[in-house]
Amino acid sequence: MDRNNSMAILKIAKMGHPILRKKAKKVKDPSSKDVKLVVRDMLETLEDLGGNGIGIAAPQVHVSLQIIIFEVRVEDSEIANNIPLTVLINPKIKILTKKTNTDWEGCLSVPGLRGRVKRPNKIKYSGFDLNGNKIETIAEGFHARVVQHEFDHLIGILYPQRMEDITSLQFVSEARHTTES
Repeated sequence: MDRNNSMAILKIAKMGHPILRKKAKKVKDPSSKDVKLVVRDMLETLEDLGGNGIGIAAPQVHVSLQIIIFEVRVEDSEIANNIPLTVLINPKIKILTKKTNTDWEGCLSVPGLRGRVKRPNKIKYSGFDLNGNKIETIAEGFHARVVQHEFDHLIGILYPQRMEDITSLQFVSEARHTTES
């Protein structure tokens, strides 16, 4: 089978796998054919999950490169605007406020669980798209949370490490029994 013409659904690395604990390598050429193939496979993998993911980072599919993909739809958060599918390569984040919010997060690499994570409410992120063009955006609220969550994967951090109160960690299947929102 010709690898260049077929897409691949990649295996998701789960919490405990060493690739999730290491810092991802910087991408030398964001517009390279190899990077485009990795992104294509990441998109196919995310699509195959049937809407169970808002974003994905390359280390989650066993590729140690600084690539994240995310999309925010209004149905994902009533307070968010639609953010189109974004491929961000070699991202950088700058925190723009001391104001934080705490909300639920889940992760493809920590399946079936969710926890409350405190994050800065407003950030500026930058990086490159698949054509090597610079991207720079200010994000607030849920959009900022999604970008920070995916960025954490590039520096070897999973959301449970960001939780201030581990007692909020719960199985999603049990969440309906919780009155806390």
